Amino acid sequence: MAAFKRKRGGQTLVGKKAKKVKIVADGADASIETEQENNNEITVPAPVSGGKWTNKERVLIFSSRGINFRTRHLMQDLRTMMPHSKADTKMDRKDKLFVINEVCEIKNCNKCLFFEAKKKQDLYMWISNSPHGPSAKFLVQNIHTLAELKMTGNCLKGSRPLLSFDPKFDSEPQYALLKELFTQTFSTPRYHPKSQPFVDHVFTFTIADNRIWFRNYQIIEEDASLVEIGPRFVLNLIKIFQGSFGGPTLFENPDFKSPNMHRREIRLAAAAKVREKQMVKEMQKTKRTEAKTDLTTDVTADVFRTPAEEKPVLIETEPPAPRVAKKKKVNGYIRQRMARR
Repeated sequence: MAAFKRKRGGQTLVGKKAKKVKIVADGADASIETEQENNNEITVPAPVSGGKWTNKERVLIFSSRGINFRTRHLMQDLRTMMPHSKADTKMDRKDKLFVINEVCEIKNCNKCLFFEAKKKQDLYMWISNSPHGPSAKFLVQNIHTLAELKMTGNCLKGSRPLLSFDPKFDSEPQYALLKELFTQTFSTPRYHPKSQPFVDHVFTFTIADNRIWFRNYQIIEEDASLVEIGPRFVLNLIKIFQGSFGGPTLFENPDFKSPNMHRREIRLAAAAKVREKQMVKEMQKTKRTEAKTDLTTDVTADVFRTPAEEKPVLIETEPPAPRVAKKKKVNGYIRQRMARR
């Protein structure tokens, strides 16, 4: 391929051959054309991404039936962020998970993100290298979509992201395997037809509380600071399988607790609180009844009683003297009225 030179800001750049376009007015003479040929030539620069697309990674993103609106919006956000992804119709619940390998083969995809809904409230995510494996199963928690967050960050659609991993991914073998799976799945292949040759956002995978926290940040050019874009979710690892959607178990998370067990513990804790309140009420009732019975027989009632002085007993041998009846005094005014009558 022939090289060319073009000037930009005083520097000479060497790359693909640029196109030259001649602009000639209609009906002009040949002499005028030769004189103004150098002035009317416009140099069109070569395309920015002129490489060859060699990494043929394609990711199939779909789900089972029974998902809610939040999961549907999360899948749409992932498809928007990953230009090398493909979509498919929802899979029936009765179908086996091994059917997904055939769907990936039909769609010409070698990676898969499958969202499995159970009981219309629990969401599981499978990430698999189809068709040979390995694969991992996660419980998805704390989902926040792009439309819900309304963050100030923004990035170009189709641009290639940077992948940032926690240092703990290199310390344990199960996290090292997941790091390779995430790298091959979420990284946009170079020179992909639907991608843009710019890097303006970063995907972060952080390990905290035995869970993997996913965040998407915009890289600001001025000071290289980060502004969150979304979406965000938390992955709780359950198992890692050797095959694609099955096979021997390579790793099982001992700290994982199923949502059913978690809800059962919450119900038992609530029931224990109710029983405790009932016991407290019964104890208060028994205390009140005991207090009432004690009040009838007061122990302190005889504290202030003092014994009286003993007096000699007198026995009268003679009868008492008779009492003289006293005459009633008549008022003088009443006498006068009686005399007048």
